Amino acid sequence: MFTVIFELRDSITLPRRSGSRIDADLTTALKRSNEVACITVARQSPEDVGFREVFLSVDGKDVGILRYGDTITHELAAGPHKIQAHNTLFWKTRDVVLKPGEHARFRAINRAGWGTFGFMVFLGASPVYLTFEREQDPC
Repeated sequence: MFTVIFELRDSITLPRRSGSRIDADLTTALKRSNEVACITVARQSPEDVGFREVFLSVDGKDVGILRYGDTITHELAAGPHKIQAHNTLFWKTRDVVLKPGEHARFRAINRAGWGTFGFMVFLGASPVYLTFEREQDPC
């Protein structure tokens, strides 16, 4: 068994042997971390009815399915994006412009509305309204 310890410093340049790729991946990782942003969508509100999934997509590509209590974090390139959430009945779209290194947080809530539980009793199905909003930064 081998133990490998890495120490990363911004101000040090290590000498490289010709043909060596020893720090090529680290350079790529550093560059990539400066060009990406993250979004997190949580479905953990106590106001959520707790049933019917919320489907999440970014720029038309499926990212995941949120059940009550779930959280999804997705890494994407910095810049403008279209984030869509739907519960198969109601669709919500948020257009965002993310800066490099930014982490945007959203909240998805399936809410009961007028007649939701009454319809459930008589029809076995009911409308569940979707709230999809960006959370404010704590700063």
